[in-house]
Amino acid sequence: MKKSAIFIILLVILSLGVFGCGKEDDSQIKIGLIAELTGDIPAVGASCKKAADLAVQEVNDMGGIQLGDKKYKIKLIVEDNAGKADQSASAAQKLITQNKVLAIVGPNASRYALPAAEIAESGKVVLITPWSTTPKATLSSKTNASKKYVFRACFIDPFQGRVLAKFVLDELKLKKAAVLYDVASEYNKGIAEIFKDVYEQNGGKIVAFETYTTNDKDFSSQLTKIKRAAPDVIFLPNYYSEIPLQIQQAKRLGITVPFVGADAWGSSELMKLCGDDCNGYYFSTHYAADAATKTTKKFIAGYRAKYDATPDDVAALTYDSFGLLFQALKTAGKNDRQALRDALAKIPQYDGVTGSMQFKEGSGDPVKSAVILKIKDGKFTWYADAKP
Repeated sequence: MKKSAIFIILLVILSLGVFGCGKEDDSQIKIGLIAELTGDIPAVGASCKKAADLAVQEVNDMGGIQLGDKKYKIKLIVEDNAGKADQSASAAQKLITQNKVLAIVGPNASRYALPAAEIAESGKVVLITPWSTTPKATLSSKTNASKKYVFRACFIDPFQGRVLAKFVLDELKLKKAAVLYDVASEYNKGIAEIFKDVYEQNGGKIVAFETYTTNDKDFSSQLTKIKRAAPDVIFLPNYYSEIPLQIQQAKRLGITVPFVGADAWGSSELMKLCGDDCNGYYFSTHYAADAATKTTKKFIAGYRAKYDATPDDVAALTYDSFGLLFQALKTAGKNDRQALRDALAKIPQYDGVTGSMQFKEGSGDPVKSAVILKIKDGKFTWYADAKP
């Protein structure tokens, strides 16, 4: 063999060692993020990524997380699911098998969190969804038992539906309600059905229960039926990107009754799209920026300093998701998937941006409170707390 050929082979071997082909960097802890950066709800994905970047930056600026006698920096690996269920599943698979992440945060919307959660559970990798409120996210699709590796940072739809039904009846004193919701979305459908059941059980009357399908733009037929039913209030458990069209079309039809919504209203994009049309209405959500605790104020200040914006509920819940992971990591004491899962499942209490929470044994759903916000002068303002 010629010397030049031997020299080339040696260079290749050396390059494999220098650049670590196939070798993991054991000084880092890799965490995956699946967010809706493009697609139907990009404002949600943007808030999620910003909060994730902030959480990771704060830990890394302090030198990383101490595990045993060594500190580890956090490496964030971001995947865009493009607002699609199949891409949510493939993103989770890629993060687990190719990137070999310790854990995953996201997706947010329930229709995207469900397929990713199935992949995480089968791969035995912790997944925390910040914003998915459907009970199905943390339950096995086969047995309906609690998943072992899937958690959430938010409350669930049955709680939210009850809170809203009681609020409309007891606080607003409105006895006849209409509902318009997306029948193709697990989130919208779940809250609508729970609201209806609780509202009727407590003496209210549902006079119209109308549906549409994801990406519909014309709601005039459903709203005309609702107008004829003469409700006192209209419940819209739908996403911020849909609400403005629904309210504007209702007003053009001469509907003047108030509207009430759920946590998917909580993006600042709602006010950009809806403007004065949404003033005076209420919705349930996860935290109130204007009624903040010391922990919340610190997060808001850091977020504003970095992004010159007030964080929405998705950002707050994402930040709490990382806080839960970091606390569990410290308890686990090692960079290990199973040890992390076991530590997370046993967190006795976590005082986060969105309030105090804990996981009951065998459940990935935290016990926590909700808040009711009122839209006043184009801003989200605290109105009331709602405890479990």
